[in-house]
Amino acid sequence: MTTSSAPGGEHRLALAAGISCYVFWGLVPLMFQAMARLGADPWEIMAQRTMWGAVAALGFVLLARQGREALAILRQPKTVAWLALSAAFVAGNWSVFIWAVNSGRVLETSLGYYILPLMNMAAGALLFGERLDPLGKAAIALAAVGVALQTAALGHLPLISLVLAVTFGGYGVVRKRVAAEAQIGLLVECALLAIPGAAYVFWLQSTGHGHFGQNLPVTAWLIASGPLTAVPLVLFTYSTRRIALSAVAFMQFITPTMTFFLGVSQGEPFSLLRGISFGLIWAGVAVFGYAAWRSSRSAMKAAIESAAEESQRAA
Repeated sequence: MTTSSAPGGEHRLALAAGISCYVFWGLVPLMFQAMARLGADPWEIMAQRTMWGAVAALGFVLLARQGREALAILRQPKTVAWLALSAAFVAGNWSVFIWAVNSGRVLETSLGYYILPLMNMAAGALLFGERLDPLGKAAIALAAVGVALQTAALGHLPLISLVLAVTFGGYGVVRKRVAAEAQIGLLVECALLAIPGAAYVFWLQSTGHGHFGQNLPVTAWLIASGPLTAVPLVLFTYSTRRIALSAVAFMQFITPTMTFFLGVSQGEPFSLLRGISFGLIWAGVAVFGYAAWRSSRSAMKAAIESAAEESQRAA
């Protein structure tokens, strides 16, 4: 359902859900940093996240009364295999992100999520034969130059940024091929990841290195990592099904903008060359946003004209 067809109240609710989702994701680094300050390392946070993420996802599946659909998915080996691949992509993304935000590299995570939509555009052209118009090519070119300057500023490839963009982009490509609802897919992914996650947590707890149950704050944060994973995804799914893709294209830059300012405010190095590289990527983002808006307008105009022609034929 697009903006033009959703009732006014529902559209406003969907827009609020989308904005809330991306703001939520923009605050996630602070939450993972809070866990780290209480002693949990990235691997423990990741393991706890998969376990409690599975619990939260199961809760949403049951609330949506999708238990039968979930069981049906589990009886499809091919679908489970695809979800295992998407789980591997998301595990890589989550692990790198949690490590990066606790290692003074928040700006590199910001860069990764700025270039993600542009990388998705390039992947669509290379893997699915999607056609790139001049604006799309310009956006990708600006991002490529920005990454090159970021490499010069850092003295090495921005591997964290590229890994985050590639893993989440790969996750999106795989999930696009899987016929499973968001909550059900997340449940299967987290369940698959929770098997090694639970084993690691058990080992930590049995050797006295685990932080779960050590005190109330750290235990509460670790449990909260589940809802922190599931709630934004539910908001995202609700929103994207009810508003125009052009609105989604603009909203998705809320998160990296928040993390950009977070990284700067936490005193991460920000040289002139690094600033120019971000400027070029922002220019690519602006071109991307304009192209998405123009495409949405063209699609809406075509839909209106088609509806008018259908009315004339019916009359």
